Amino acid sequence: MNVIATHGLTKDYGKGRGVFGLELTVPQGRVVGFLGPNGAGKTTTIRQLMGFIRPDAGTAEIFGQDCFAKAPAIQARVGYLPGEIAFPDDMTGEGYLRFAANLRGKTGRASLARAKELCARFELDPKLRIKRMSKGTKQKLGIIAAFMHSPELYLLDEPTSGLDPLMQGTFLALLAEEKAAGKTILLSSHIFEEVERTCDTAAILRAGRLVAVENMEALRKSRRKVFSLRFGDEKAAVLFANGLPDAVREGARVTVPVTGDVDALVKRAACYPVRDLSVRPQSLEELFLHYYGGDAQ
Repeated sequence: MNVIATHGLTKDYGKGRGVFGLELTVPQGRVVGFLGPNGAGKTTTIRQLMGFIRPDAGTAEIFGQDCFAKAPAIQARVGYLPGEIAFPDDMTGEGYLRFAANLRGKTGRASLARAKELCARFELDPKLRIKRMSKGTKQKLGIIAAFMHSPELYLLDEPTSGLDPLMQGTFLALLAEEKAAGKTILLSSHIFEEVERTCDTAAILRAGRLVAVENMEALRKSRRKVFSLRFGDEKAAVLFANGLPDAVREGARVTVPVTGDVDALVKRAACYPVRDLSVRPQSLEELFLHYYGGDAQ
């Protein structure tokens, strides 16, 4: 069964902004990465799924119900984390979590006990006033509010934004537990490692349109390694780069992406004096260019 299903979903803000004819399905128990650069339409889609925005055309359904017409019933079963969180600054973290529980009708011990457990896990002092919280601390509060009622579905928009590496690891461990419990998750992210560790498939947006849905194994195989080599002199760099169509040379430094086996590149480099060598994985933005034909807008 598909927990999320959109058909021809369209919200047109003009000048190419919005989402257009979106056909997206998320089966029960699956974790889907929702990928694309800023302005691709990820947040607009998630807001329509939450029933905050009425589509111009098409439909969006969660649990087989219309997302706009049945928004309150759907929202009670969803853990939502917006990309930009607005909190009432005069509340404490504890007060906000009680407020969130009341809104959902989840005032029982289980929901608040879960919130207390998550506060400890994320090292959040719930008695701290929100106006004194840093961006990272507010992000932790948003995560706790989204997870405290153990929902069936999570809609997470850039969930690790503002978190330090330790807390990012804590969040990914929590996400893995929810995945193991059979929860359904739609995760918007700019961090490939985050998507790679948690998602079964990736849905890639370009300018509001779905351009690809890939399983993570296929996405891993298409991801390149980017080699940066600094040679002893510019002449060696020119000779090394000659015949490598994707190589970019700046003086004595050559940057070249490689997919798959790197043996041939290493043997080629060994013919010249290499002063420095570094390797990094291809970023999501660079990976998008594969789907966007060189245009990441």
